[in-house]
Amino acid sequence: MTGRAAVLGHPIGHSKSPALHRAAYAALGADIGYEAIDVTVDALPGFLSTVRADDTWRGLSVTMPLKAAMAAAVDEVRGVGEALGVVNTVAFEPRPAGLRLVGYNTDVAGIVNALRYAGARDAPSAAVLGGGGTAAAAVAALRGLGTTSATVYVRDAGRAAEVRAAAAGVGIDLQFRSLAEAAHELPGFDVVVSTLPPRAADGTGADLAAAGAVTPGVLLDAAYDPWPSRIAAAWTAGGGTVVPGLEMLLYQAIEQVRLFAAVDGPMPAEVIDVMCDAVGAPRRVF
Repeated sequence: MTGRAAVLGHPIGHSKSPALHRAAYAALGADIGYEAIDVTVDALPGFLSTVRADDTWRGLSVTMPLKAAMAAAVDEVRGVGEALGVVNTVAFEPRPAGLRLVGYNTDVAGIVNALRYAGARDAPSAAVLGGGGTAAAAVAALRGLGTTSATVYVRDAGRAAEVRAAAAGVGIDLQFRSLAEAAHELPGFDVVVSTLPPRAADGTGADLAAAGAVTPGVLLDAAYDPWPSRIAAAWTAGGGTVVPGLEMLLYQAIEQVRLFAAVDGPMPAEVIDVMCDAVGAPRRVF
């Protein structure tokens, strides 16, 4: 019986998760199909009720705007996702009355690995652009790198509840600044993580380029379409290191595949290779 898995979000047509997961399951010889399903926050409870009744489900990847809503909808949240209050991954455990939904956050591991492989040092001075679910994971990742405080740039600090909750959960101090000030201040940080949607950081990128800013640190831009983004191009021109969102997507997806396909131990190198090839991500040393 073919297992089912999917990525949920709204909108979802741009997602590269199907390419990553399908390549991985084919390489593993796992009989799991994977699709992209457009689900809004309002429609999530109804969708999950159908999932619970279908024991062919193996896992769900969760993207905007569902990460906080999913954390509240599953039966249990494990690991760092519990402290963050946001999940991007749901695995299933069978029980007599139907599937048990268990939430995880693999975004944190994705960000940590992406930054480490790019050469980010321990306890970096750090900034985050955005205040939503991915920003919450970025804050936790920065704490994992040893950072004890970070600056968060948002348009409206009153709408940053997810990142505030994450900071409280993992024990990191935040300072909030206006996104309009970001271009003038970002070059002073060792690490910058942009969690803004595609093109939302274009203004900051334009300001960096216009100023001819020198950017010696590492920028991880979670957006990956179009690429290079304007902020990534400006950062590269300033001499900094840029990590494309595809790498974060790859590293978090490896952890999802491990859960969905019940892979014990390290992910085989050949599986990582085909996942990289599926989305054009660089193959780094693990």
